[in-house]
Amino acid sequence: MGEKKEFARMALVASSAGPAQAAARQLEKSCPWVPLDEADAVIVLGGDGFMLQILHQMLDARRVIPAYGINLGTVGFLMNRYRQNGKLAEKVAKARHISVSPLHMTAITQDGARHEHSAINEVSLLRETRQTAKIEVEVGGKIRIPELACDGVLLATPAGSTAYNLSANGPILPLGSNLLALTPISPFRPRRWRGAILPDKSKVVFRVLEPDKRPVAAVADQKEVRDIAEVHLQVAGERELTLLFDPGHSLDERIVSEQFVA
Repeated sequence: MGEKKEFARMALVASSAGPAQAAARQLEKSCPWVPLDEADAVIVLGGDGFMLQILHQMLDARRVIPAYGINLGTVGFLMNRYRQNGKLAEKVAKARHISVSPLHMTAITQDGARHEHSAINEVSLLRETRQTAKIEVEVGGKIRIPELACDGVLLATPAGSTAYNLSANGPILPLGSNLLALTPISPFRPRRWRGAILPDKSKVVFRVLEPDKRPVAAVADQKEVRDIAEVHLQVAGERELTLLFDPGHSLDERIVSEQFVA
């Protein structure tokens, strides 16, 4: 978590959805907005998907600035509540700074090609056909599961632990816990294995078994790579992101609250 501060130059970006565009028109004259590549912070109007898109855009450009999201989408877990009458610049200056480190994925396909992507939420391996996937799971240089028969498997960050990971019955991880969630998707064998909680220093490798008969795709947030041979994962601490949250509505509080929802 960083210090609270005022940002001299802010950018405003909005998803193409109607509510986000309407809010952008209302906010146009509230600040002297600058382009994203000149800003000290960015205001993101939309939902979680659009926030992830903007965060990935900054990672790809290798210029990362704090992001304050305003929820005008559906879930909005990474966003703040939309208040039409709020003084936005003051709210951003008072916001709490939450640091989030993405996963770095190196995916090697059956033809030997290497694909590298970042994942803020999770990296998931998913079967491509009706055939059950068979995947070897290595953690910390040791093979922990020689053959996981499943629909897939994922590795989630704390920020992503309430997304796909939670729907696959994975654990919710508080921010700052320095943990990762390793979660199987519809596991068939080992039948009783429900996943593991790992230190975020762990290096995880997934190797696809019988790839010709049981092809597997890897998805890093919104980027998909098909016909996987193996996937190498570790936290990219040097690519840290900063999310801004209103006091009392921060991401760590939402993670705690989510665990008490019936």
